[in-house]
Amino acid sequence: MEKYSSEEILKHYDSSKYCTPDGYTSDIAVFTIISEEIGPHKPPKKILKLMLIKRASLDQEGNPNMEGGKWALPGGFVQPDETAYVAALRELEEETGVNDLKIKHFGVYDKMGRDQRGWIISNAHYAIVPENVLAQRRAADDAAEVELFDMDEVFRLDLAFDHRKIIEDALWYIRKDMSITTLAKNFLAEEFVLSDLQGVLMTVLDEPWIKLDAQFFRKAPSLPFIEKVTVNGDLKKTNRWSKGNAQLYRFNDYEPFVSIYNAKY
Repeated sequence: MEKYSSEEILKHYDSSKYCTPDGYTSDIAVFTIISEEIGPHKPPKKILKLMLIKRASLDQEGNPNMEGGKWALPGGFVQPDETAYVAALRELEEETGVNDLKIKHFGVYDKMGRDQRGWIISNAHYAIVPENVLAQRRAADDAAEVELFDMDEVFRLDLAFDHRKIIEDALWYIRKDMSITTLAKNFLAEEFVLSDLQGVLMTVLDEPWIKLDAQFFRKAPSLPFIEKVTVNGDLKKTNRWSKGNAQLYRFNDYEPFVSIYNAKY
């Protein structure tokens, strides 16, 4: 088989034959779970929230900004010397002041017409982090405001571009993470009562047994990744969230492993 050099191949390559994007961007969906006090002897209510920016009316050059005034995911254009992942972290810090997040890429959005400026392809990333990680958030660069919204609020907003679709897809990945990993422990104290765990799970998952107290409190103690806290062999309990004493639990070292080959057909 005859081999050709790159120089010979490029002589016959005509990039004008192909449609190329007008822009290459990264967007980031950053979720958190907050606690809201609801009364004495009751565990705080856990609420899933998403960080959004309000796009500035004018860009940095003073020109009208596309979709200015609308709420959007943080994000922006990838520079020639960057990967989409690196650009996502840079844009997140530039627009919100949030940095050092561990984000995951989950999708590419390339439908023609998703952006009026041309064929703009976006790489979508997501993260779900404790609220304290977002404490330093501030609006900057192309962002006029940065806020946390619960999911009911998010879907009532006038969202920019196709960010509604991106957010819906990101939620699916968050649900998967919560259902097959021990992600919940990132939003709990080292020692917690079962109602705390239930509250975190309910922010994302829609499993009937989690919502029904009787089923949850019967099944949860047998979960392989949590264990009862003891002190000198005695069970450790607390009355912080109830009139009676409730057993304290903690996560152990068990790491769930899910395989499609374990399924029974």
